[in-house]
Amino acid sequence: MRWLFAVLGVAATVAISGCAVEAPPTPTQAANAVTLAAANAVTLTKEKDGRFLVLTGPRLRHAEPFLGIASTNFYLLRSFVDARTGETLHQLYVEDSYPGAERNWNAARLAAGGTLRFIAISKNEITCEVGCSYAEEFAASLPEPLLRANPQGFTVVFNTRSGIERTITVPGNLVAKQLAAIAQLRATPPTAAAAVSPAASAPPR
Repeated sequence: MRWLFAVLGVAATVAISGCAVEAPPTPTQAANAVTLAAANAVTLTKEKDGRFLVLTGPRLRHAEPFLGIASTNFYLLRSFVDARTGETLHQLYVEDSYPGAERNWNAARLAAGGTLRFIAISKNEITCEVGCSYAEEFAASLPEPLLRANPQGFTVVFNTRSGIERTITVPGNLVAKQLAAIAQLRATPPTAAAAVSPAASAPPR
């Protein structure tokens, strides 16, 4: 399992400056440091009985949490790696929760020019008791050369049929973390992902 912890990057490193340390961190401080490290790490999970390995980057916000719910209005990078063939698909994933009319996101492009393949994942009605609100999940497919050619980051613009736009700026550190995790996974491929069902379906493309 050592390769797993290397990919997750959960191990914490503490840099100490100066010649003396007055006191070691309290248990609460240590726990907070580990939590912060985990929140900023790329995590590894398995899907389809181990057929696909999923590297999920840290979450960043594109808007305030909807109704104060932390698991709303965020975006992240994620990569699906076929454990048998090594084929890798990358996405910019977005969760968008909002009140009012349905937005129905349906297109994505690079702000610098160029169309990206849009992936509709889900749309759910949250409530319509006093006006309606919805939660949509969608993504833009990212070619790996795009990630490697933009170490400084890049910007993606999502559109709805009605003309609403959502601009997502992916910072360079997010790109660097994702590429580093992919390189680590490729350098130390897991052996436990063999013997998977050939009927497993592919991730959303």
